[in-house]
Amino acid sequence: MSWLLEKINGGLVRVFLIVVGLFWLVPTIGLLASSLRSPEDMSASGWWNVFAKPSQLTFDSYQNLLENSDITSSLWNTVLITVPATVLVVIIGALAGYAFAWMEFPGRDWWFLIVVSLLVVPVQVALIPIAELFGKIGLFGTILGVVLFHVGFGLPFAVFLLRNFFAEIPRELLEAARLDGAGELRLFTRVVMPLGGPAIASLGIFQFLWVWNDMLVALVFTKSGTQPITVALQTQVRQFGNNVDVLAPGAFISMVIPLAVFFAFQRQFVSGVMAGAVK
Repeated sequence: MSWLLEKINGGLVRVFLIVVGLFWLVPTIGLLASSLRSPEDMSASGWWNVFAKPSQLTFDSYQNLLENSDITSSLWNTVLITVPATVLVVIIGALAGYAFAWMEFPGRDWWFLIVVSLLVVPVQVALIPIAELFGKIGLFGTILGVVLFHVGFGLPFAVFLLRNFFAEIPRELLEAARLDGAGELRLFTRVVMPLGGPAIASLGIFQFLWVWNDMLVALVFTKSGTQPITVALQTQVRQFGNNVDVLAPGAFISMVIPLAVFFAFQRQFVSGVMAGAVK
């Protein structure tokens, strides 16, 4: 009898998770259906009518999107901002995390405490001072300025996460590598980095999603030629309220790319989140 109850409960849990997953996907499905309909059809009925009338599906909206230079250039700007900001945070965070975990230097614990304390600094507090600083040194309104801002605010969490993960690596393993003649750089690249793959992948996903979906920092630090896709779509809504044939596919592309990145690295992400939960 107990095995039957366990089986029923397990089945109910699966059904519940499937229902939750379907509800979570409804906005994505609705946006996809809207992006494949003409503006006239969207004005006349809801997106769910596409299932009853598949003939409404068309790729004209995506053709209009590719012909809109503001959207296409902003999508490229988003890539130019997100990729360097993610790569730099992962590389610098990994190097700093290894140093704080396994290298001895004066004031190591105090420096790490300072880095961790930066986690509580809100982004909003630094917007105006850093904007003034970037204006004085010529970085305001540039892609480089946005990248540096995201790197600066992404590093405290990166160092904190990777330092704690690297500290769990068995000391005997590192000492054995040192006895074999491995220096700090070789030890980091050949031993620590492979073992820290799950945590590094999790950090990369978090940083990528944060920067890709950011709108506040981009609104403050970018100009018309350096705006990412989030700001460009907001500008389209403000200036062309009926430009649905561009907004729908643009919003779907802006949403589906981070989703694709997440699902591509889902296994590494789960491994990184669960790392250290069990011995």
